[in-house]
Amino acid sequence: MRLKHQSKDRKKKTKNRKNKQKHYYSGKKKKHTLKAQILVDKNKKKILKTDFSNGKKHDFRLFTESNININKDIKILADTGYLGINKIIKNSEIPHKKPKNKELTKDQKKENRELSSERVVVENVIGSLKRFRVLSERYRNRRKRFGLRFNLIAGIYNFELES
Repeated sequence: MRLKHQSKDRKKKTKNRKNKQKHYYSGKKKKHTLKAQILVDKNKKKILKTDFSNGKKHDFRLFTESNININKDIKILADTGYLGINKIIKNSEIPHKKPKNKELTKDQKKENRELSSERVVVENVIGSLKRFRVLSERYRNRRKRFGLRFNLIAGIYNFELES
């Protein structure tokens, strides 16, 4: 009788594990993913804030749920994953999206190029964080500790800037 009771517990554990895995499965990338979001000071190239989530969550939703208090005078440069940020933060810029079956105008292309030339600083910071292989390759450790490890890497990056 006792053996049957143990097998039921084992089934519960595997079923619970599958539910946890489902939470981290990204249909876009077809694998289990984690997402990190950073807020960077463009002038100092310093990481100001980090936030983490499962890979399933959208960038803009992660931003709204992180409750970042941003001064109204600060200009926000975001990518197309943050459509709708203009409604929350007035002083923000995102690139123009190409309309369906149409092309962007020359002015819109020029504005997109100017914005991307300003945003390249942020992309360089992300690239330098990816030099730590934990972020660019498959994360094989406990998911709960991903935020801690990412914050440590961001702290090391900020420390290297100062020295």
